[in-house]
Amino acid sequence: MKRAILILVIGVIAVAGGLMASGHLPIPNLPEQSALQKAKADEPPPIGAAPPAASVVKAAPAELVETVLVTGTLVPREEILVAPEIEGLRVLEVHAEEGDWVQEGQVLATLVHATLDAQLAQNTALLAKADAAIAQARSTIAQAEASLKEAQNALERAKQLRKSGHLSESIFDQREAAARTAEAVLIAARDGLKVAEAEKASLEAQRKELEWRRSKTEVKAPAEGLVSRRNVRVGALATITADAMFRIIARGEVELDAEVPEAQLAALKPGQPASVTVAGLGEITGKVRLVSPEIDRSTRLGRVRISLTSNEPLRIGGFARGTVVTANGRGLAIPASAILYGPEGARVQVVTDGRVSTRRVKTGLRAGGRVEIVEGLAEGEVVIARSGTFLRDGDEVRPVFEPTSTVSEVR
Repeated sequence: MKRAILILVIGVIAVAGGLMASGHLPIPNLPEQSALQKAKADEPPPIGAAPPAASVVKAAPAELVETVLVTGTLVPREEILVAPEIEGLRVLEVHAEEGDWVQEGQVLATLVHATLDAQLAQNTALLAKADAAIAQARSTIAQAEASLKEAQNALERAKQLRKSGHLSESIFDQREAAARTAEAVLIAARDGLKVAEAEKASLEAQRKELEWRRSKTEVKAPAEGLVSRRNVRVGALATITADAMFRIIARGEVELDAEVPEAQLAALKPGQPASVTVAGLGEITGKVRLVSPEIDRSTRLGRVRISLTSNEPLRIGGFARGTVVTANGRGLAIPASAILYGPEGARVQVVTDGRVSTRRVKTGLRAGGRVEIVEGLAEGEVVIARSGTFLRDGDEVRPVFEPTSTVSEVR
């Protein structure tokens, strides 16, 4: 069996060799033949052959608007946290809900104030008592002054009688002691008046504190704005350390808190116009309000705040993206694909009379896939549309103009 198979294989090889020799069966390409064919392909085309086609564009003036793409979240320009200024009181009523527009000084919530009302009534009674004590002290002073005057007059008469020898020493001593006692009583009465007045001043200070606490049982809006969040419930205990009772977007102003790559942050400046796209609202206008001086070390991103102008309500927390116009002007422009960058700078391949030549250029603004050429090209000159092709200086090409070469304005 094996011998029969071997004879069959030898016969097939012999038949194939005969067919190749007669030209009926093609001879396979050998490695040496492939190398030869490749060398022939690298040879310059014969004289009279058509040059290869190459896509080209003309350098033409264009309006260029350079922009920076930003993405971020809608946030309040200024968020007001409304919290109770006194603790330990329960919430009696809530007068505002999320989405309500509130005015400055408007009552948002009311706290239980029965205890403070009782303390104010007690303070009123104590003040009345202090007023009575002051009046009594003044009466005592008047009585002490009269007694002192009487004692002093008696002492003066005693001094005259003593000189004439009609008054004994013991009686004179009694009248002198009475005058001193009356003087001491007057001093004590005056001190009593000071004590009564100090007590009244203390009660008045307590009353001011109580009245202040009583007024703070009405939690009011510190400024006009839109209530974005309500965290308070009726019956809850008002505490300062907890989350704010209300969050208000001051004046309803919402802006875009966007992130920008570090390399593009330097081009942004306050006041630059921006166009922002918000989901559900479309495109709205804005301008750069603030450029952060800090760059995140982990993400290498900077932050920029863009104030927005919209007739429709903007909801904070939503995603938005936009473009900021950083520069604009009119100049000679070509597609960005036509520029080749290398260690020596930007270069383009210019086609003159069907031949390619490489030329260095100086670039300017970039917008819409086109680049401004500041130096190195003249208007109307033709360049290869896609740099990096296998074309060298002196190569002959057949220019084929791209439709985009007629574009004269890019935004």
